[in-house]
Amino acid sequence: MHQSFRKIAKTALVLVYLVIIAGTVVRMTGSGMGCPDWPKCFGYYIPPTNIIDLQWQPNKIFKKGQVIIVDETLKVAKEDFETSNSYIENKWETYTKHDYAIFNPLHTWIEFINRLFGALAGLATLVLAIVSFSFWKKNKLIPILSWLVVFGMGFQAWLGATVVYSVLLPAKITVHMVMALVIVAFLLYIIHISGTKIKNNRSDRSLTLLFSLALGITLIQIIMGTQVRQFVDEQIDIFGESAKDLWLQEPTLIFYIHRSFSILVVLLNAFIFYRIFKYNLGYPKMMWVMAFILLEIISGILMVYVDFPFGSQPIHLMLAALLFGVQFYLVLEATKAGKTFKTL
Repeated sequence: MHQSFRKIAKTALVLVYLVIIAGTVVRMTGSGMGCPDWPKCFGYYIPPTNIIDLQWQPNKIFKKGQVIIVDETLKVAKEDFETSNSYIENKWETYTKHDYAIFNPLHTWIEFINRLFGALAGLATLVLAIVSFSFWKKNKLIPILSWLVVFGMGFQAWLGATVVYSVLLPAKITVHMVMALVIVAFLLYIIHISGTKIKNNRSDRSLTLLFSLALGITLIQIIMGTQVRQFVDEQIDIFGESAKDLWLQEPTLIFYIHRSFSILVVLLNAFIFYRIFKYNLGYPKMMWVMAFILLEIISGILMVYVDFPFGSQPIHLMLAALLFGVQFYLVLEATKAGKTFKTL
């Protein structure tokens, strides 16, 4: 049961990361409003593929809640009914959450796949929480944290709905991203405390603090990155998808802070890496940290100086999320090594 639980936890973690990847693709393609309602998509469990499915037609059966677009406005069926030969206004009500009424099948299906991954991740965390009851007598913290993850996924789903209802308000997008990282942290902590393998890491008084500082700086960098991404979205609206060379023509102050802050990220983590290597402290995952930082820098350079090559934006954000996860786990390992040293 112990190994099965950890496999479920790791599966849930992978699925959460897939949701993050899907979310970055949604941002890159501008598909955030591909489904203008929630949790359904244009009132369907499986979204339409053709605009004709969202147009009023005579002698067609509509289910309650299904959506059509009339005069650039979303109309929602009040009840199940079959249309007659003419459009009857009182059979429909205007969608009031927002006034966005554009159908793009590609955007719709990208957003739908994002939601599908979210549902799979939610199901995995629910299974994890149910199985976690087997740890109740041994370690009550494991089932408590597992159920907190379930509630966190529910809260994240609600946040996703508010992002849609706000028509992609930047602040809500940032909170949505941070909440995803919180869920990643909880799952990593569950994996960490449910493990029995002893790590060959040595205690160092300052290492836990350094790991924590590096983690905090990475989180700040991610938050600033979401703001830079919002600026790029605004530039896309102004200049269009094809004018990539103009997206960063007049960058805001946050762009320069985000770019300069990366120097601090590199220097701090390089110092940690040097300290670990010099004193032979262990922590092999630090190699992953340095690799992710290197790839993060390369992807950032490509976006700025090679005009955002395809896939560079989701890769950049995904690397940041992976970096956060590894750094958080290093904090856990360093804390455990310190406690083990004190016990000895």
